Amino acid sequence: MKRVGKWLTAAILAVVLAFALVLTGCSGQASVVSIEKTGSEGLQDIYTVTYSDGSTSEFTVANGSDGADVSIDEIYEKYKAEVDPSISYADFLQKYLSFESDDNSSAINKCLLSSAKVYTEFIVKDTSSGGWMPGIWGGADSLAIYTGGAVLYQMDDVYTYFVTNYHVVFNSNASDKNKDENGKKSLISRNITCYLYGSEGIPSETYARDEDGAVIYDYGDYAIDCEYVGGSIQADLAVLRAATSDVLDVNEDARAVDIADGYHVGEAAVAIGNPNDGGISVTEGIVSVDNEYISLDIDGTARAYRSIRTDAALYGGNSGGGLFNKSGELIGISNAGDEEDQNINFAIPLEIVTGTVDNIIYYAKDGDSSTEGAYIVKLGVTVSSENSRFVYDESEGYGNIKEDVVLQTVASGSIAKTLGLKSGDILRKIYVGGESYEVDRTFDISDAILTMRPGDEVKVRYERDGKAYNTDVYTLKAAEFSRWN
Repeated sequence: MKRVGKWLTAAILAVVLAFALVLTGCSGQASVVSIEKTGSEGLQDIYTVTYSDGSTSEFTVANGSDGADVSIDEIYEKYKAEVDPSISYADFLQKYLSFESDDNSSAINKCLLSSAKVYTEFIVKDTSSGGWMPGIWGGADSLAIYTGGAVLYQMDDVYTYFVTNYHVVFNSNASDKNKDENGKKSLISRNITCYLYGSEGIPSETYARDEDGAVIYDYGDYAIDCEYVGGSIQADLAVLRAATSDVLDVNEDARAVDIADGYHVGEAAVAIGNPNDGGISVTEGIVSVDNEYISLDIDGTARAYRSIRTDAALYGGNSGGGLFNKSGELIGISNAGDEEDQNINFAIPLEIVTGTVDNIIYYAKDGDSSTEGAYIVKLGVTVSSENSRFVYDESEGYGNIKEDVVLQTVASGSIAKTLGLKSGDILRKIYVGGESYEVDRTFDISDAILTMRPGDEVKVRYERDGKAYNTDVYTLKAAEFSRWN
């Protein structure tokens, strides 16, 4: 973490604490949005404090130095202890230390502890599919190795769960010789290997062959053997897992990724992946569009995928790698690019990533060997969007598109019908267990559905004829869930 002179941080901390104590102690008063250096007069530097109501004030500090240093981490801990114990590190930096450098190399380096590259093996029907490293032993079949990126999503004492794209572990051209652990034909990779950043290797041919005649590759000392846990082609996400002991044997500092609360247009977007199999590397841009739909064909069927658009450069091999904000928090998983314009690339949005991956991990741990992948319920509604508009939040400094989500049809016998919803109702919130999800866009419904589990109690807040209501509580049944392939 970057260190700053004690004379400056101490002075600014004192001012921040004073303002914060005054402002948080008075109901209805504005909060501090930023503190920025705006000028100098001789030996005095001028700082301007901007408040959420648009007003400003100034203070000055001497621009000399006593040579002693104090870290931002120490200031943050002091602020939490004396002012606001609940504030996150990212919010503290954004709201109260905006005068700091835009250098985010420290956060990026922290992300590298949660980044990996992945290799997947397939026996394919022929060599025209373009595997990264084909090993041909005759006939029409060959062994091909593909590569992509991954993030360490979750770690416990037994397993470490990695997330990558479904299209990295899936190949519709796999031959009958491409088999799973039970000896059955599978379109999922027959062998999956991950490497952590800083401990990277590359497969090398041994010239030996397995029982199917496929070339055997040596992945080296840093290789981490992974197994496929589950995935969804409709989300283009797959979950892998490895023994946590194997991960920590390679790097004891390896850590699960930090998850962002959200993202918005214009904020930094840092992509970490394995472009062109050149090793894990970093590119940076911004979030260009927060949500748009693109068409991808993974298995011969074109599907629409909700995506984040970014101008961070992506190349072949970036697929499955993380997209991070300037605080080093995950906001998406990179999965596609525009071949004609390198400034137009795409990632799976945060809400789909967390909803799908948590769903897959839940069913992997449910003790039922018949469940694999993600499962969802159908509410039994169709909706439309009305009154779409951009809403800017002065206190946050950014905005979001919001719309009225209006029910068009409610299926007979559906969960929505049981809840008492009707055509013309405007959905405002969906409650799942102890969590509530704002319905500001039509896709917020499907995002909330991904978080639902058997036994959860759900209800909906809606508007009808200009009045707000809550439905009764409905308890979800296991039989109502179906596989989300």
